[in-house]
Amino acid sequence: MKKTIKTVLPLLLVFMLILSACGQKGNNQGGPGAGNAGAPGAGNQPALKKLKVGMVTDLGSVNDKSFNQSAWEALQQLEKDHGFNVKYLEPKTDADVVPSLNQFVKANYDLTWATAYTLADAITQLANENPNSMFGIVDSDLTLPNVAAVSFKEQEGSYLVGVIAGLTTKTNKIGFVGGMDIPVIKRFEVGFREGIKAVNPDAKLIVNYTGLFNRVDMGKSAASTIYNDGADIIFHAAGLTGNGVFNEAKERNSKGGKVWVIGVDKDQSLIFGDDVTLTSMVKKVDEAVYQISKSLAEGNFPAGQVTLMGLKENGVDIAPTSDKNVAADVLAKVEEYRQKIINGEIVVPQE
Repeated sequence: MKKTIKTVLPLLLVFMLILSACGQKGNNQGGPGAGNAGAPGAGNQPALKKLKVGMVTDLGSVNDKSFNQSAWEALQQLEKDHGFNVKYLEPKTDADVVPSLNQFVKANYDLTWATAYTLADAITQLANENPNSMFGIVDSDLTLPNVAAVSFKEQEGSYLVGVIAGLTTKTNKIGFVGGMDIPVIKRFEVGFREGIKAVNPDAKLIVNYTGLFNRVDMGKSAASTIYNDGADIIFHAAGLTGNGVFNEAKERNSKGGKVWVIGVDKDQSLIFGDDVTLTSMVKKVDEAVYQISKSLAEGNFPAGQVTLMGLKENGVDIAPTSDKNVAADVLAKVEEYRQKIINGEIVVPQE
């Protein structure tokens, strides 16, 4: 009998070790930048409460290939990772914004996101009327007790693509197409201008604000005017309107020209192609929306706070595919300026 026990015990220990190892092989695939957050029940992470999260876009499309799309992709990732119930609405006019947001509030969603600065008044109204409902807003500095706001240092990422444009242009004329002339878009323009000036003070920046974020035709027209003025690179911060900038550039390049577009918010070379996208200023809206939404399920939602994300916080950057079209020596110069901004040697102005 003792001999049998001595034989069996080692086998049991081996079997238990195998089971333990298998149990630790959970799915550690989190959302955007989620690190070790993991999927529900992954590893030693407890499953999160399956929240209902709604999102209301600005007057552009959820498929704008820009910030609305980034925010929605983050919510879709939360659905995949943690079983959240997510939905979006696209208001077509200003009058649709409050009813769209209110639809989620009345349906008792745990969190309602607004993806743009232009929705701040609507969020303020509904947050005050519904103090027990939680809201999130992108590109805002609202400080209300039931609102988590996230704002970005767009000027820092824009400075870096300004360095790229200033060192790449062959005509010394560079364009900027903005949507609405509002503080958040102004930060893109100012940072871009400062980056160009730092490396190429002789370059001229041509600026055109279309006034809308959802008009592809207006973006194309603005780009046409700027390219006709001699610019060979245009940086856009115009949401769906910016798609028209790409359309104009592609059309010109197909006829033997060579002009570039600098994309925004997402790596737009993945959408419009390397043949026309010089680089992109990536604004990690998806990272912010994912992490803040997840924090509500974890019980540490940053209500009443503004989360500010710049280069140091990994909230803005240049696209990882930039080395396809940007020269190595230019990228080296970008890294030099990146570190100066992170270290505080350069403070990029906002206006």
